[in-house]
Amino acid sequence: MGGGSATRRACRAAGARPGRLRRLCGAVPDLRLEHSRATGARAAVRVEGMTEETTTLTEQVPPPVREWPAHDLAGTEFDPVLADLMREGPLTRIRLPHGEGWAWLATRYDDVKLITNDPRFSRTEVTHRQVTRLAPNFAPRPGSLAWADQPDHNRLRKPVAGAFTVGAMKRLRPRAQQILDELLDGVVRDGPPADLIERVLEPFPITVVSEVMGVPAEEREQVHAWTRQIISTSGGSEAADRAKNGMYGWITETIRGRAHSRGEDVYALLGAAVGRGEISEEEAVGLAGPLQIGGEAVTHNCGQMLFLLLTRPELRERMREPQARGRVLDELLRYIPHRTSVGLARIALEDVELHGHRISAGDPVYVSYLAANRDPDVFPEPDRIDPDRDPNPHVAFGNGAHYCTGAVLARLQTELLVDTLLERLPGLRLAVPADRVVWRRKTMIRGPQTLPVTW
Repeated sequence: MGGGSATRRACRAAGARPGRLRRLCGAVPDLRLEHSRATGARAAVRVEGMTEETTTLTEQVPPPVREWPAHDLAGTEFDPVLADLMREGPLTRIRLPHGEGWAWLATRYDDVKLITNDPRFSRTEVTHRQVTRLAPNFAPRPGSLAWADQPDHNRLRKPVAGAFTVGAMKRLRPRAQQILDELLDGVVRDGPPADLIERVLEPFPITVVSEVMGVPAEEREQVHAWTRQIISTSGGSEAADRAKNGMYGWITETIRGRAHSRGEDVYALLGAAVGRGEISEEEAVGLAGPLQIGGEAVTHNCGQMLFLLLTRPELRERMREPQARGRVLDELLRYIPHRTSVGLARIALEDVELHGHRISAGDPVYVSYLAANRDPDVFPEPDRIDPDRDPNPHVAFGNGAHYCTGAVLARLQTELLVDTLLERLPGLRLAVPADRVVWRRKTMIRGPQTLPVTW
């Protein structure tokens, strides 16, 4: 490993938390003990406890801009473009299929944690720009929680926070288990073979999320159709805009209709908050949209997990051990490629030096949680699924202020799905060879399109 990796390990050994590495361990987190090929300048860091000794580092030539096309990947293969970018360096530059210009990409765990906790990198500023991005339909929506900086982020999150607490999920668990049991009753009654996506993995999260949100049963299929189109990378901007306009129009009317509600579902909480003047209607609508889409992620991610469990018998057997389930689940969350490409950008509010490069004020910056979860300095043998990995500080649900609002709900659904399927269908196995499983195409959230099983 290079000098920067040794420096970071030394900092950790001295007690530095990842988010503090930049200020405790020198002006940049990864100063290498070598001459810069670009400038000839030499930089060195000596870590003794929390002391430092540095020489001035001359700014390096920016890395080339790498094109990152929207491509379809089968199975749980790690994105080869992202793997190449990780090998090229901790900070690279990318251009995605839509939007304008290029953006910085940070892939190391420490840098991802730093950037997502640093107020010098703003989500709100992205709403004023056509930043390079994966899909035409993910243009930022003003007022959305996903694009809010502090202190607005806490103000917007407060009205719905109670719907996603650990306590709320404990109250939801019996109802969620009932929904899942009813779906599996039908599967068992009809007998094998069955498509787990169609029969269980799609209807279960949709129903649970719809109940948490407060979507009437007769409108759930339409809402689901909109969310599928919104996360698709095919169909062009017109189809995506139609889906967004349809869903956000429906959300607006739903929130207006709950202005005087005393219910505990998300739309009732948002309607009441708007009625009290705590948030605007536009903010409430922007907050609800990403939460409504959350069920799609559970479907796809659980599809990947079950594919791995059904193709790796040793993992399936470890998951059957009650004391090992939590560790195995965390390792699968770390390992699976949750999405295509990268998520949402940030804008640097001031010049920031990182790894000898100057990120200038106004530059867009992406972080990759997928890459952070494969950082060998944090996860030894990162490309191997290790059911005994401990500790496992993965960032599958994000980090910082924008940590996934529905993470506790997603974890609950994932645990119920995996545990219940393995318990009720102990002989569960793929009904087709693994290479014949069809995977979703043209979507930002990866997963199998069908998962044929027998038992």
